[in-house]
Amino acid sequence: MIYQRPESFLSVVLQCPCIINIIISTLLLGVDLMREVNTAMHEAKLMEECDELIEIIQQRKQMIAVKIKETKVMKLRKLAQQVANCRQCLERSTVLINQAEHILKENDQARFLQSAKNIAERVAMATASSQVLIPDINFNDAFENFALDFSREKKLLEGLDYLTAPNPPSIREELCTASHDTITVHWISDDEFSISSYELQYTIFTGQANFISLYNSVDSWMIVPNIKQNHYTVHGLQSGTRYIFIVKAINQAGSRNSEPTRLKTNSQPFKLDPKMTHKKLKISNDGLQMEKDESSLKKSHTPERFSSTGCYGAAGNIFIDSGCHYWEVVMGSSTWYAIGIAYKSAPKNEWIGKNASSWVFSRCNSNFVVRHNNKEMLVDVPPQLKRLGVLLDYDNNMLSFYDPANSLHLHTFDVTFILPVCPTFTIWNKSLMILSGLPAPDFIDYPERQECNCRPQESPYVSGMKACH
Repeated sequence: MIYQRPESFLSVVLQCPCIINIIISTLLLGVDLMREVNTAMHEAKLMEECDELIEIIQQRKQMIAVKIKETKVMKLRKLAQQVANCRQCLERSTVLINQAEHILKENDQARFLQSAKNIAERVAMATASSQVLIPDINFNDAFENFALDFSREKKLLEGLDYLTAPNPPSIREELCTASHDTITVHWISDDEFSISSYELQYTIFTGQANFISLYNSVDSWMIVPNIKQNHYTVHGLQSGTRYIFIVKAINQAGSRNSEPTRLKTNSQPFKLDPKMTHKKLKISNDGLQMEKDESSLKKSHTPERFSSTGCYGAAGNIFIDSGCHYWEVVMGSSTWYAIGIAYKSAPKNEWIGKNASSWVFSRCNSNFVVRHNNKEMLVDVPPQLKRLGVLLDYDNNMLSFYDPANSLHLHTFDVTFILPVCPTFTIWNKSLMILSGLPAPDFIDYPERQECNCRPQESPYVSGMKACH
């Protein structure tokens, strides 16, 4: 082990302030130098811009002066032509007057009448063909078509100043709207007149807590440049998915970003798939309502069709493998039903929930249960339940059921999804109606509720009924 002498250590310690002072002096010198360079650059740019303005003013001055001179020449030429015409008229009039005076001295009445008639005709012709002897040029208002008023331009010149980067825009969350595959983003800016364009950036929100690292992941962001309005609709988005949006305001001086805002698309709308529907079920024309119909035996049997005895099943025409989706089922007067999800591989010849490939909420007369893999659990549910809300959070491995009329959570399955799932519906009596493509109600508390809920655009599959909020 090597021991350092105290004197050496002390000398190093004593030298530290000197070293620090040298570093600080170097930094200050560098800052001053950079300031001088930047100042000189901006001064040169100022002189260049002002010289260009002066040159433009000189050019416009010369152009307007030329126009004034040309107008003067044109008006003088027109006036000279009118003077010449007046002189011709005056000469003709003088000749006629002299002839008339000569005829007045005629003593022979017959000759007088003949000459007077000729003179009268010539006077009439001369009067009809002569121009009005009033000048076309108004000397008191020779340039009535010109107005040299530069007050507006003077105000603009008086407002000359540094152009700074625009203030950050602000996304108006309450104005944003969404469907299952689009989001329309609205924003405002305090200085719209200084903004040349906007740029919209968005990416899927993955729950990453460190937003800075997410923002620096340039490859994961989609960019829409050169937007001239304060709103934009993004198409082709994933259903039931959270996105982060940023709006950038841009001008020649630079750009500034809005605060990031989380928005989400609505659930994927769906209808009942007639190819999978039990033979004893009747599906409405809009594909949103199913009804028990013992007389409906015209459908042919296929492997994908539900075929269990005593209960009649149907499925949605989609398979979901991502996002967060919400739909509701109106039970009406039905007292025997099962509502949930299933893998495509779930058996079609047995009740859903009786196997490991399906999860359901079920009512059997006065009992409400949740069922999976042939295991049941009673659920405390208001007996007047007429509408059931289903929230499938595929990304967070959850399937939840709600009473939307009373804002109640009924049950949640924690599921590790390994395959796409399909909405499934089974009834023993009466009918069910499906409301799909809905936004999740405000009372639901789950991870995605942290982002803003856009106002829903009307779902094409709601069949005239309003979304539950």
